[in-house]
Amino acid sequence: MDEAIAAGIEWIHLDVMDGNWVVNRTITFGPALIKNIRERVGPDVFVDCHLMVTNAEENWEQYVDAGVDLVIFHVEVVEDIPSLIANLHGRGCQAGAVLNPATPASAILPHLEDLDLVLVMSVVPGKGGQSFMEEMEDKTREFRAAIDAQVADGGRVTKLMIDGGIKAHNAAQVADWGVEVAVVGSGLINDKGTIGENLAEIQQALDV
Repeated sequence: MDEAIAAGIEWIHLDVMDGNWVVNRTITFGPALIKNIRERVGPDVFVDCHLMVTNAEENWEQYVDAGVDLVIFHVEVVEDIPSLIANLHGRGCQAGAVLNPATPASAILPHLEDLDLVLVMSVVPGKGGQSFMEEMEDKTREFRAAIDAQVADGGRVTKLMIDGGIKAHNAAQVADWGVEVAVVGSGLINDKGTIGENLAEIQQALDV
């Protein structure tokens, strides 16, 4: 993590898996570790948590208490989306919604005006060894158009994020779709180069 910060990373995305909802039953970490991360990186690094859990409506506050700036919840497992968004905003935390590849954009669009971020998954959450799903283009562009229309009407400037299989070779592709923030894991942390070198390669691809 220190290497990432030194390389210029200003946004850390934390995948929280509870061992129940994700397909591979992986358990990652919880609020205690996130609190340690927040203390280590300081207040100037933006930290979000992607809750791949079955009970986000019950335990969201633990992550806010741990110091995250943004909580991203899955629409597939939240019954009262407006209430969760309101609760997060009431605690001064940003609210984001994410949807699986098989979930249509219509699951989020009615709530778009209240969301700080929408995350499109371009792989199935929690399942390793997957390739980037180019078929997410239409859904991503649908969100881009809806957000642009919302902003044009004076509404919230909702960010558009994508997660899954993003590397230097397709970073410019998703940027063309209208994505503003891409989650990059193995594209940054691998044995091909340092985080700084891999980040520079991605940035170069975006500048071409």
